[in-house]
Amino acid sequence: MESNQTWISEVTLLGFRVDPALEHFLFGLFSLFYAFTLLGNGTILVLICLDLRLHTPMYFFLSHLSVIDMSYATNNVPKMLANLVNQRRTILFIPCIMQVLLYLAFAHSECLILVVMSYDRYVAICYPLRYTVIMSWRVCTTLAVTTWAFSILLALVHVVLILRLPFCGPHEINHFFCEILSVLKLACADTRLNQVVIFAACVFILVGPLCLVLVSYTRILFAILRIQSGEGRKKAFSTCSSHLCVVGLFFGSAIVMYMAPKSSHPEEQQKILSLFYSLFNPMLNPLIYSLRNAEVKGALRRALCKERPT
Repeated sequence: MESNQTWISEVTLLGFRVDPALEHFLFGLFSLFYAFTLLGNGTILVLICLDLRLHTPMYFFLSHLSVIDMSYATNNVPKMLANLVNQRRTILFIPCIMQVLLYLAFAHSECLILVVMSYDRYVAICYPLRYTVIMSWRVCTTLAVTTWAFSILLALVHVVLILRLPFCGPHEINHFFCEILSVLKLACADTRLNQVVIFAACVFILVGPLCLVLVSYTRILFAILRIQSGEGRKKAFSTCSSHLCVVGLFFGSAIVMYMAPKSSHPEEQQKILSLFYSLFNPMLNPLIYSLRNAEVKGALRRALCKERPT
């Protein structure tokens, strides 16, 4: 029978339910944010690759964060922009599942890379004399490879659990991209196993890393208070406070989205929360982590001077 269909060919992304005039305004605004995201993260990535002075563990992990942010935004935002100016807002089901896979993989990677970066800062501030030994290139490479491998494997687990489900409609996703909770609503079978796995993954990939980050920065804070130099203490406070802003914004929005009771934030609010870690956070990360940094500013000046004709 038609109602027992177990596969669907395409779904409709409902996106933002606003007036057409506001849709065009949002298209312009989000396009600008997306351009800033690519420009900021791309600039950081190029500077780190070209400038030998930035070939340190901290900037090695920052380069990975830039790749994650550009990839994360590119996975979600272009389709959202197209739907804002297009009446036909469908997406084939297989690309939709691929979007779920990539979105989860990049989200997991960002959670873990933020933990690694906080550990790197902890070692740099609390054990400066042993920093180069503890954070050797072998250790840094192992941490980066482990982060990517674990993130992709965990995302694959979620996708495999989704693909085992029969889908019989409705063929509409009330979101601006194929977000996992919204996709599960298309299933015409029990999704409790998926929900349990999502919650368990959130504990390990959100709550666990957030606790590790907070522990690292608490230890850093006590180390900063012991710094005799007022200038050094001010610099360390400035760096750590900006990092904690990023951590709070990313982890906070994700925890509210996936771990708070669903009745506490209706679907329209979920879309706004998704914008924080899909668009706003990737745009702000280069400003907070790198472009405020004196070493990055110096690298940018040196790169511009090389391009200037003599």
